Amino acid sequence: MDTVETVSADELVQDIQTGVFQQQLESLIPKFWSFFWSAILALIVFFIGTRIIKGVIKLFHRAMNIKDVDPGVETFLESVLRWILYIILLTIILGLFGVTTTSISAAVAGLGVTIGLALQGALSNFAGGVLILIMHPFRVGDYIIEHATGQEGTVSKINIIYTTLKMVDGRLVQIPNGTLSATSLTNCTAQEYRLFNETVGISYDSDIKKAKEILKYIAENCEHRVDDIPIQVFVSELGDSAVLLGLRFPIEIDYFWQAKWDTLEEIKNRFDKAGIEICFNQLDVHIKDK
Repeated sequence: MDTVETVSADELVQDIQTGVFQQQLESLIPKFWSFFWSAILALIVFFIGTRIIKGVIKLFHRAMNIKDVDPGVETFLESVLRWILYIILLTIILGLFGVTTTSISAAVAGLGVTIGLALQGALSNFAGGVLILIMHPFRVGDYIIEHATGQEGTVSKINIIYTTLKMVDGRLVQIPNGTLSATSLTNCTAQEYRLFNETVGISYDSDIKKAKEILKYIAENCEHRVDDIPIQVFVSELGDSAVLLGLRFPIEIDYFWQAKWDTLEEIKNRFDKAGIEICFNQLDVHIKDK
């Protein structure tokens, strides 16, 4: 006679839960392995893709060197090309995880609108960078003076958003391209020379003729003076307490600052030796006895 095994309610519930868990686990294993291999493939694609991008950038630089493209334009185009290539690589990697191109395009479009509203200033700087690279008000290596903030220096780099200036003291200053494209600036390197244009105030008791001869002598003996343009020495103004003498002569652009500093020092030394007083602000107090 067969015996019938009785199963308690707790055992029945436990068997059902174990069966459900096992079914869920068995259904997740293929998904896990699919995700695992997709991740491995994504890492391989990323590794190969970054190497390909570096190779494309190198080929791009070689092509720009052959075409002798302006360094600022080259830097700008390199940044744009790099962004495009990495976006393509990211799209390929997301496709490995089942994300469709349509979904990516919609996400990029929505993200683009959001970023555009949040970064209006950055977009104006981007547009300014494009104008700078197209119109060429200055190039990498030029010495410019930006009149909005008074910054001046040698253009070290023209990027998508900022232009980097190297100051005389070695500091690197980044100026937004929107500012540079919307304000006036002076390009001191557009010509082969830069004009030394300074005034010196001497006392009314000093010999003007002698002072002008000294200034002309100093200019004639400046090592880096451009000979094609004549030297100008003149009385600029008859001030309240000084006669202002002007001195103008061209200096080779590469040696302008050193020549300017040497010239100013030479003026002071020779005026002192000649007994010509250089005026400065001072207050004379006269006390009268009653």
